[in-house]
Amino acid sequence: MSDAKLTRPLSPHLTVYRFRPTMAVSIIHRITGGALYFGTILVVWWLAAAASGPEAFAWASWFFGSILGRLVLFVYSWVLIHHMLGGIRHFIWDTGHGLAKETSTKLALANVAGSAGLTVLLWLAVAIF
Repeated sequence: MSDAKLTRPLSPHLTVYRFRPTMAVSIIHRITGGALYFGTILVVWWLAAAASGPEAFAWASWFFGSILGRLVLFVYSWVLIHHMLGGIRHFIWDTGHGLAKETSTKLALANVAGSAGLTVLLWLAVAIF
């Protein structure tokens, strides 16, 4: 083996960096992006059931009205809101703002708190109206 290969620095890995909120929110953003595919399949199922007739729509409505269905909808709404706020956070970074360590940490924490708060507000508004 050549000396160049032995002395060449290794790429940084997770063990090199101190775990920060921005890292956690970045990982969650990727996971929620993948979860949106599953949620979109549910939306398509609901629309297809509505177009298929009363029997199919009644079955879909029964599922989404069940405890499991409502839990799935609650999680899906959080996923959607969290991913949207993460996109806004990335848009802010694209403008060249919020890149300082303290500011990016505050934006990451605001993303988590905002998505939780907006999800609860959304479900409270749906329950009231």
